[in-house]
Amino acid sequence: MKEYFKGKTILVIGGTGTIGRRIVEILMQWEPAVIRILSRDEGKQFEMAHELDNEELLRFFIGDVRDKERVERACRGADVVFHLAAMKHVPACEYDTYDALKTNVMGTQNVICAAFQNKVPRVVFTSTDKAISPTNVMGATKLLAERLIATANYNQGPTDTAFSAVRFGNVMGSRGSVIPLFKSQILRQRKVTITDGDMTRFMMSITEAAMLTIQAATMPKGGEIYVLKMPVIRLRDLVDVVIEETCRKFDIPPEEVRREEIGLRFGEKMFEELMTVEESKFGFELPNMYAICQAFFAFWGKKGVSPLAGLKPAEVRSYSSHDQDPISKEEVRQLILEEKLI
Repeated sequence: MKEYFKGKTILVIGGTGTIGRRIVEILMQWEPAVIRILSRDEGKQFEMAHELDNEELLRFFIGDVRDKERVERACRGADVVFHLAAMKHVPACEYDTYDALKTNVMGTQNVICAAFQNKVPRVVFTSTDKAISPTNVMGATKLLAERLIATANYNQGPTDTAFSAVRFGNVMGSRGSVIPLFKSQILRQRKVTITDGDMTRFMMSITEAAMLTIQAATMPKGGEIYVLKMPVIRLRDLVDVVIEETCRKFDIPPEEVRREEIGLRFGEKMFEELMTVEESKFGFELPNMYAICQAFFAFWGKKGVSPLAGLKPAEVRSYSSHDQDPISKEEVRQLILEEKLI
């Protein structure tokens, strides 16, 4: 991967977010020609520029993924585009539905058009497990964006851009993650609000999410969705560990912290899926991830060619957090402490 990015011009759209910043930090070590960071967060750009302190390598662009012309200018001369800009919070997307559509769907189409216009070789889009059988606006818009990215590979005419996507579970410690929320509630209110203790989620670290996204840029033939094999965590275990470690660090008696169960929010699931039964029929298994290639086959099937021949097919089944055994409470603790989240 290091050799692939050496000397490349890279654009990270949404690069001031948690995962975007980690991608930038990793790529800075691999001798790219330049890394462009496009975001609308002026304050975070200022902080990031001073903290990373590399004016020769980093270029900061103020702009919104909804602005087609701005995205097209940012893509000029780019070799790789990482598209991470999105509305990600379920309640915000439910309340501001049209804004979620403009950012997550129309913004993604702007990136696709900009890549066509500038003949960008590689584009990687970041999606979510909530795009599977979506029950909320955020998941539905991400599903539409996935479809746009996949079908762009055989709707692009004379250009030769490889579009692919990566599908995340919950990213531990990212903005909007429950771990910082729980920690804040404990310190300020001596309580934790939970939806349902039996809820299960796929979890991954910020570094894992960033590395999956980077790796996807070096692999695509076009149309794939890459899904990392992620551990499953039960919410009750996560709450217990966050309370115990926060109380230990800040010398708070654990018995002072109460748990308040508030029930599921509108559009929220008890469990999440990484891959449906139908998708698994077009999936292949790699050492640390799956590659879903439904749109890819639709394209190559017309030619009678399958460049993925020889890879191990995925088992045909639903890949759900409901079907897998959660990791132990001590394994949850190890993940949190390794990432220094408390």
